[in-house]
Amino acid sequence: MHLLKGILFGIAAQVLTFFQLQGQMKIEWFKNHPVLVAFLGVPVSLLFMASVRNFIAAYDGQIWPSRLIGFGIGTIVFTIMSYYMFKEPLNTKTLVCLGLGICIILIQLIWK
Repeated sequence: MHLLKGILFGIAAQVLTFFQLQGQMKIEWFKNHPVLVAFLGVPVSLLFMASVRNFIAAYDGQIWPSRLIGFGIGTIVFTIMSYYMFKEPLNTKTLVCLGLGICIILIQLIWK
């Protein structure tokens, strides 16, 4: 249960982070209200903290799995969001990085 909660909190935090940082390029309101967008960092930080807390609980106090799974989630979310919001092409380099992110997550989930 902790692992699933860590993943879900991590995905939510990464999606919000994407909007917070890249939203100004696509959404005029974000561009015109940078201070309000910056305040989005508070709930995003709380989501990241909840994600890490749950990963650490799932891995008996180890902190490295939370960092590596979080990195993998961030890579996957960024790839998906940039593809759909900005029509960024999935070139070979991007696909290799996406594959590496997935491999990192799978290593953490399978190799205990």
